[in-house]
Amino acid sequence: MSYDLTGRTAVVTGAASGMGEATARLLAAGGARVALLARRADRLAESAAKIEAEGGRALAVPVDVTDQAAVERAAEAVHQAWGRVDLVVNAAGVMLPNPVAAGRLDEWTRMVDTNLTGALRVIDAFRADLVAAGAEGRAADLVNVSSIGSHVTFPGYAVYSATKAALTHLSAVLRTELGPLDVRVTNVEPGLTDTELGSHIDNAELSAQLDGMFQVIPPLTSEDVADLIAWTVSRRAGVNLRQAIVLPTRQA
Repeated sequence: MSYDLTGRTAVVTGAASGMGEATARLLAAGGARVALLARRADRLAESAAKIEAEGGRALAVPVDVTDQAAVERAAEAVHQAWGRVDLVVNAAGVMLPNPVAAGRLDEWTRMVDTNLTGALRVIDAFRADLVAAGAEGRAADLVNVSSIGSHVTFPGYAVYSATKAALTHLSAVLRTELGPLDVRVTNVEPGLTDTELGSHIDNAELSAQLDGMFQVIPPLTSEDVADLIAWTVSRRAGVNLRQAIVLPTRQA
């Protein structure tokens, strides 16, 4: 799929792999200049190189969204290279499921700081840009990638799901603040998707459960989610798809 995003400047977090990388490539294919933000500098450089080899424009900006100073430096690098942005996709995330009884405080902190506070840091860094674009009558988009875990309960995923529920609700409330300023806020909740998130699970039982789901349910691809995001942000400026839940057909 290809969508007309000519003249737009986008920031995509989590752009070194998975949904973030796929979204960055599709936005660039549609004509947007895309700043790719993620922790892994080597993977980020590869992703940016792929976009440029396909005729797109990409800027690799290594950043850890859990580091406030690093996010501020990343925003400055984007602004120096391309000026203000009008499209922000928060796709950075981490999934580390374990029963709460396991007491994995370090994992809880990492998920909260990445999935929720990290998204807030990025929103804060580019909020003024989005508001300025809206004031000029141009399309301005904030897209947050949440999860069906925000409203569907899965044993062992309590903290991960809580961070996604918070992100979903944050999106809803931000819409009341930014919508009147002509900034669209979209919350995307994918179901079972083939990304590397599952490889981070160190709980054998939960890992086996997830593997079993993949055997029974043909999952979404990262490109499926990217296609939905690109379609959403390419609508005319007065149209806001506020919430999108996308599942594999058999999971639905």
